[in-house]
Amino acid sequence: MKIVVFNHLSLDGVTQAPGRPDEDLRGGFEHGGWSLAYGDAVLGGYVAEGMATSGALLFGRRTYEDFFSVWPKRKEPNPFTKVLDATQKYVASRTLKNPLPWVNSTLLAGDAEDTVAQLRREPGKSVVILGSAELVQSLQRRNLIDEYQLTINPLILGKGKRLFSDSGRFATLELVDTKPTTTGVIIATYRPRKEQNG
Repeated sequence: MKIVVFNHLSLDGVTQAPGRPDEDLRGGFEHGGWSLAYGDAVLGGYVAEGMATSGALLFGRRTYEDFFSVWPKRKEPNPFTKVLDATQKYVASRTLKNPLPWVNSTLLAGDAEDTVAQLRREPGKSVVILGSAELVQSLQRRNLIDEYQLTINPLILGKGKRLFSDSGRFATLELVDTKPTTTGVIIATYRPRKEQNG
Protein backbone atom coordinates (compact mmCIF):
# COMPACT_ATOMS: atom_id res chain seq x y z
CA MET A 1 0.00 0.00 0.00
CA LYS A 2 1.11 3.55 -0.66
CA ILE A 3 1.14 5.91 2.36
CA VAL A 4 -0.20 9.34 1.38
CA VAL A 5 -0.29 12.45 3.58
CA PHE A 6 -3.15 14.90 3.00
CA ASN A 7 -2.81 18.07 5.04
CA HIS A 8 -3.77 21.74 5.04
CA LEU A 9 -0.84 24.14 5.51
CA SER A 10 -0.36 27.86 5.93
CA LEU A 11 2.44 29.50 3.97
CA ASP A 12 4.63 29.24 7.08
CA GLY A 13 3.98 25.52 7.38
CA VAL A 14 1.42 25.48 10.22
CA THR A 15 -1.05 22.60 10.12
CA GLN A 16 -2.68 23.02 13.55
CA ALA A 17 -6.48 23.23 13.77
CA PRO A 18 -7.45 24.08 10.18
CA GLY A 19 -11.06 22.96 10.54
CA ARG A 20 -12.65 24.42 13.69
CA PRO A 21 -11.99 27.22 16.21
CA ASP A 22 -11.90 24.68 19.07
CA GLU A 23 -10.15 21.89 17.18
CA ASP A 24 -6.75 22.16 18.88
CA LEU A 25 -6.03 24.88 21.44
CA ARG A 26 -2.66 23.46 22.56
CA GLY A 27 0.06 26.04 23.03
CA GLY A 28 -2.53 28.81 23.24
CA PHE A 29 -3.30 28.52 19.52
CA GLU A 30 -5.93 31.14 18.66
CA HIS A 31 -6.44 30.74 14.91
CA GLY A 32 -8.44 27.51 14.74
CA GLY A 33 -10.59 27.11 11.64
CA TRP A 34 -8.20 29.11 9.46
CA SER A 35 -8.72 26.99 6.32
CA LEU A 36 -12.51 27.39 6.18
CA ALA A 37 -12.44 30.74 4.37
CA TYR A 38 -10.50 29.15 1.51
CA GLY A 39 -12.86 26.32 0.60
CA ASP A 40 -14.31 26.25 -2.91
CA ALA A 41 -15.65 23.79 -5.48
CA VAL A 42 -12.14 22.98 -6.75
CA LEU A 43 -10.89 21.96 -3.31
CA GLY A 44 -14.14 20.18 -2.48
CA GLY A 45 -13.93 18.16 -5.68
CA TYR A 46 -10.31 17.27 -5.03
CA VAL A 47 -11.10 16.04 -1.52
CA ALA A 48 -14.14 14.07 -2.71
CA GLU A 49 -12.13 12.42 -5.50
CA GLY A 50 -9.37 11.50 -3.07
CA MET A 51 -11.82 9.94 -0.64
CA ALA A 52 -13.43 7.95 -3.43
CA THR A 53 -10.16 6.50 -4.74
CA SER A 54 -8.24 5.79 -1.52
CA GLY A 55 -8.43 2.43 0.16
CA ALA A 56 -8.20 3.43 3.82
CA LEU A 57 -7.42 6.20 6.27
CA LEU A 58 -4.66 6.31 8.86
CA PHE A 59 -4.84 8.43 12.01
CA GLY A 60 -2.81 9.13 15.09
CA ARG A 61 -4.74 8.80 18.35
CA ARG A 62 -5.57 12.46 18.84
CA THR A 63 -6.82 13.07 15.30
CA TYR A 64 -8.86 9.84 15.37
CA GLU A 65 -10.58 10.87 18.59
CA ASP A 66 -11.21 14.36 17.21
CA PHE A 67 -12.73 13.04 13.95
CA PHE A 68 -14.86 10.54 15.89
CA SER A 69 -16.17 13.32 18.14
CA VAL A 70 -17.41 15.26 15.09
CA TRP A 71 -18.16 13.29 11.93
CA PRO A 72 -20.44 10.42 13.03
CA LYS A 73 -22.79 13.03 14.57
CA ARG A 74 -23.13 15.12 11.41
CA LYS A 75 -26.33 14.47 9.48
CA GLU A 76 -27.35 14.77 5.82
CA PRO A 77 -26.89 16.53 3.46
CA ASN A 78 -23.24 16.29 4.56
CA PRO A 79 -21.68 13.83 2.07
CA PHE A 80 -18.60 12.92 4.09
CA THR A 81 -20.00 11.15 7.17
CA LYS A 82 -21.30 8.17 5.19
CA VAL A 83 -17.98 7.83 3.35
CA LEU A 84 -15.93 8.15 6.54
CA ASP A 85 -18.09 5.59 8.34
CA ALA A 86 -17.71 3.11 5.47
CA THR A 87 -13.95 3.62 5.01
CA GLN A 88 -11.42 1.37 6.74
CA LYS A 89 -9.67 3.41 9.42
CA TYR A 90 -6.30 2.42 10.89
CA VAL A 91 -5.26 4.05 14.16
CA ALA A 92 -1.66 4.13 15.32
CA SER A 93 -1.64 4.35 19.12
CA ARG A 94 0.19 3.01 22.15
CA THR A 95 -2.62 3.98 24.52
CA LEU A 96 -5.94 3.12 22.86
CA LYS A 97 -7.46 -0.32 23.46
CA ASN A 98 -9.79 -2.52 21.43
CA PRO A 99 -12.59 -2.31 20.60
CA LEU A 100 -12.31 1.12 18.98
CA PRO A 101 -15.56 3.09 19.04
CA TRP A 102 -15.89 4.07 15.35
CA VAL A 103 -17.14 1.46 12.88
CA ASN A 104 -14.49 -0.02 10.55
CA SER A 105 -11.59 0.98 12.80
CA THR A 106 -8.47 -1.16 13.32
CA LEU A 107 -5.92 -0.48 16.04
CA LEU A 108 -2.25 -0.55 15.05
CA ALA A 109 -0.89 -1.00 18.56
CA GLY A 110 2.74 -0.57 19.56
CA ASP A 111 5.42 1.33 17.67
CA ALA A 112 3.79 3.38 14.87
CA GLU A 113 6.78 3.20 12.55
CA ASP A 114 6.93 -0.60 12.74
CA THR A 115 3.19 -1.19 12.38
CA VAL A 116 2.83 1.26 9.49
CA ALA A 117 5.89 -0.22 7.76
CA GLN A 118 4.18 -3.62 7.95
CA LEU A 119 0.89 -2.16 6.65
CA ARG A 120 2.76 -0.48 3.78
CA ARG A 121 4.07 -3.86 2.58
CA GLU A 122 0.55 -5.22 2.12
CA PRO A 123 -1.19 -5.01 -1.29
CA GLY A 124 -4.03 -2.58 -1.81
CA LYS A 125 -4.98 1.00 -2.55
CA SER A 126 -3.48 4.07 -0.92
CA VAL A 127 -3.76 4.68 2.80
CA VAL A 128 -4.30 8.40 3.45
CA ILE A 129 -3.18 10.15 6.62
CA LEU A 130 -5.44 13.05 7.58
CA GLY A 131 -4.01 15.56 10.05
CA SER A 132 -1.94 13.59 12.56
CA ALA A 133 1.17 15.78 12.32
CA GLU A 134 3.11 13.87 14.99
CA LEU A 135 2.45 10.57 13.22
CA VAL A 136 3.52 12.09 9.89
CA GLN A 137 6.75 13.34 11.45
CA SER A 138 7.60 9.93 12.90
CA LEU A 139 6.89 8.17 9.60
CA GLN A 140 8.86 10.76 7.64
CA ARG A 141 11.89 10.07 9.82
CA ARG A 142 11.70 6.40 8.74
CA ASN A 143 11.12 7.28 5.05
CA LEU A 144 7.65 5.69 5.09
CA ILE A 145 5.73 8.45 3.28
CA ASP A 146 5.15 7.83 -0.44
CA GLU A 147 3.30 11.03 -1.30
CA TYR A 148 2.33 14.40 0.17
CA GLN A 149 -0.88 16.09 -0.97
CA LEU A 150 -0.75 19.56 0.56
CA THR A 151 -3.21 22.41 0.33
CA ILE A 152 -1.06 25.51 0.76
CA ASN A 153 -3.26 28.32 2.02
CA PRO A 154 -2.43 32.00 1.36
CA LEU A 155 -1.96 33.12 4.93
CA ILE A 156 0.78 33.32 7.55
CA LEU A 157 -0.23 32.20 11.03
CA GLY A 158 3.02 33.05 12.80
CA LYS A 159 2.73 30.27 15.37
CA GLY A 160 1.28 26.81 15.74
CA LYS A 161 2.22 23.18 15.17
CA ARG A 162 4.02 22.66 11.88
CA LEU A 163 3.79 19.61 9.68
CA PHE A 164 7.57 19.31 9.42
CA SER A 165 9.48 19.71 12.67
CA ASP A 166 12.93 21.19 13.19
CA SER A 167 14.18 17.71 14.09
CA GLY A 168 12.82 16.09 10.92
CA ARG A 169 14.76 13.95 8.47
CA PHE A 170 16.35 15.56 5.41
CA ALA A 171 14.44 14.69 2.22
CA THR A 172 14.20 15.98 -1.31
CA LEU A 173 10.81 15.91 -3.01
CA GLU A 174 9.59 16.00 -6.59
CA LEU A 175 6.57 18.14 -7.49
CA VAL A 176 4.26 15.89 -9.53
CA ASP A 177 1.07 17.98 -9.71
CA THR A 178 -0.31 21.41 -8.85
CA LYS A 179 -3.83 22.73 -8.91
CA PRO A 180 -4.83 26.30 -8.00
CA THR A 181 -8.22 27.02 -6.45
CA THR A 182 -10.37 30.13 -6.90
CA THR A 183 -9.44 31.30 -3.37
CA GLY A 184 -5.66 31.29 -3.81
CA VAL A 185 -4.96 27.84 -2.36
CA ILE A 186 -2.39 25.76 -4.21
CA ILE A 187 -2.97 22.01 -4.05
CA ALA A 188 0.51 20.56 -4.48
CA THR A 189 1.44 16.89 -4.74
CA TYR A 190 4.99 15.84 -3.91
CA ARG A 191 6.76 12.50 -3.91
CA PRO A 192 10.14 11.70 -2.36
CA ARG A 193 13.00 11.41 -4.84
CA LYS A 194 13.91 7.78 -4.35
CA GLU A 195 17.39 8.09 -5.79
CA GLN A 196 18.30 10.65 -3.10
CA ASN A 197 16.26 9.37 -0.15
CA GLY A 198 16.89 5.65 -0.29
